[in-house]
Amino acid sequence: MLFGIEWDTSNDWIFAASILPILLRGMVVTIQATVVGFAVAAVLGLVLAGLKSARLRVISWPARAISEFLRDTPLLVQLFFLYYVLPEYGILLPAFLTGALALGLQYSAYMSEVYRAGIESVTHGQTEAARALDLSPLRTFTVVILPQAIPRIVPALGNYLVSIMKDVPVLSVVSVLEMLRVAQIIGDRSFHYVIPLSMVGVLYLIMTLVASAGVRYLDNRLPKQGLPLK
Repeated sequence: MLFGIEWDTSNDWIFAASILPILLRGMVVTIQATVVGFAVAAVLGLVLAGLKSARLRVISWPARAISEFLRDTPLLVQLFFLYYVLPEYGILLPAFLTGALALGLQYSAYMSEVYRAGIESVTHGQTEAARALDLSPLRTFTVVILPQAIPRIVPALGNYLVSIMKDVPVLSVVSVLEMLRVAQIIGDRSFHYVIPLSMVGVLYLIMTLVASAGVRYLDNRLPKQGLPLK
């Protein structure tokens, strides 16, 4: 029994049906961690991309160093650091939030390069036109460059969304009960591993297919010439 739900191992189909509600609870945690991690990565990645493209080296170099550090160190090391080291300095975060933050930090470095490629794909003439209209650098970036860059990088950002989803099981090392961890617990207590792990594989396949379909839909609907601004 897990989460107050009992399962029957006398029949494979009955066993699968009895553990499905438990796995779905774990799937909800997986989706939540994916969404929070992706949101952190998307925002922080954009910030890093902007800082790395700054003309002042005192700004761009530290941003590049941070990005390289996040990208070149393992996710597990970063997760352990946030979960075990930060409390020594009085920073206590729940396991779920710590895991989602670790995912976001790791993938922000990768997504910053995606943002950079999208920003560089916007022709220099757009910036020149914005200067001619006396727009500030910040307004030029947010109103002129970003609306044209984002539609071009949606497929790449979607790939990282799927990658974050598949990396969520790493959070089990800090006691986050995501879907794979729940399946492992069921296997440990019932001595039946094939069915719960197979069901997790199928559920992950469904989630990734849905996410990929959503990204393709968004990519097809967004205008490649840029997002309309009011």
